Amino acid sequence: MSQRTGDHTTAIRPAKGAVRPATQDDVTELVRLRALLFENLGGDYFNPASGDTGWQDALALVLKGELATGAMRILVVDGDDGSLAACAIGSVEQRLPGPHLRNGRVGLVIGVVTDPAHRRRGHSRALMRGLLDWFRECGVARVDLYASHQGEPLYRDLGFVNHPDPALYWRP
Repeated sequence: MSQRTGDHTTAIRPAKGAVRPATQDDVTELVRLRALLFENLGGDYFNPASGDTGWQDALALVLKGELATGAMRILVVDGDDGSLAACAIGSVEQRLPGPHLRNGRVGLVIGVVTDPAHRRRGHSRALMRGLLDWFRECGVARVDLYASHQGEPLYRDLGFVNHPDPALYWRP
């Protein structure tokens, strides 16, 4: 964002703690926060003992592509030390319409994470409100997410309820 004053254009920086869209310059920090998310979830499924970090390089490439196309909504909050304090990522998926999903558009919250040094300041709530506004603009019929135990009270406070379908997964 910029503001024109006379013959000069100056950048307007968001207020500290303000939610803003991520940029290409945020990719390294987004990868750091995503790795932090998996560390905090624990277990071999989210944080395998092998310590293989190749997924982080793949993640950086995908994030750069998504930021270039705007297909995902990636929101961030700046920390006061030049790092990102928090981020949230959402996407919209087109599924087949049905009686329970009239237009087939489903929002997915891919991840919300706050650096431990910046927690308990309302960043996750502000990021989620920004994602929910975006999902409304996109006309989604439903928003899905997987909540950690720590995040579940926030999501319930924002109106999320238990999903009626059982969740299963398969790995080839």
